[in-house]
Amino acid sequence: MPELPETETIARDLDEMVRGAVFTGFLVAKPDVLRECDQQTFARVLVGAAISRVWRRAKLVVFDVAPPSPAVEQAVNSPAAGNRGGEAVAGPGKGGPEAWKVVIQPRFTGGVLVDDGTLAATELRYVAVTFELRDGRKLHYRDVRRLGTVALMSAARWAEYEGALGVEPLDDAVNDEQFSALIRASRVSIKQRLMHQPTLAGIGNIYANEALWMAQIDPSREAGKLTFDDSVRLREALSEVLTASIAARGTSFRDYRDARGERGKFVEQLKAYGRAGEACRRCGKTLIGTHAIDGRSTTFCYICQT
Repeated sequence: MPELPETETIARDLDEMVRGAVFTGFLVAKPDVLRECDQQTFARVLVGAAISRVWRRAKLVVFDVAPPSPAVEQAVNSPAAGNRGGEAVAGPGKGGPEAWKVVIQPRFTGGVLVDDGTLAATELRYVAVTFELRDGRKLHYRDVRRLGTVALMSAARWAEYEGALGVEPLDDAVNDEQFSALIRASRVSIKQRLMHQPTLAGIGNIYANEALWMAQIDPSREAGKLTFDDSVRLREALSEVLTASIAARGTSFRDYRDARGERGKFVEQLKAYGRAGEACRRCGKTLIGTHAIDGRSTTFCYICQT
């Protein structure tokens, strides 16, 4: 948590709210969340740069950042700038119009909030990083447990990093045959396979539980033993569950908030996750809860999911 629907919601909100905004400052309250760059270089690269797009990949919120001004580029590339490894920083003419990515991985309790000065003080308690914008607003990365990360990546580094991620479950370019071959190429449980990020990007515990319940597939079943029809049914269930959750702006149990600080409402539509001991909404039998499959909380119907 947040998973695909939550990070998609955050990214869409941010793209609408801050696209075109220019970074003017960078405050780090908790340096341990930074990755891929030290604090000084992070600030130097961002100051004067503009946000050209915010989007989602897997469970990541990605900011495409236009190159900084030549003066900033020169400062960053100077020996005193502390640029890791002495690699030249891409600027105009050295990597295209979107040479940098700010990549935020919220993990369990992270989130990104837009602050126009009216954000409640309670929302600022766990702020780890603040991005100041030219229009006076601020972007806060807040994280209660600080398990998430904020990274700065060059275009080349991002290509390498993204290349290790799996296909997107809502990608129409992936057909039923390709999805089936991908998901069945393993002897682990199908629930573990769904959450394996190098295979399928963006699925976590909530939506693995939900999709398997909807597809009527036992979460402990070996992935390689699914039939082609099973995999097609599972793909359809994934698409339905993820699309519905995005429409409801994600699932909030405790910490997740969208970029406006609001809670997601998909929790009201959950059929399996968090409902162990309650009646199955399909057959009426009691849902079973276990940690035996992958060490994570798994809820399923022993009658419906065979």
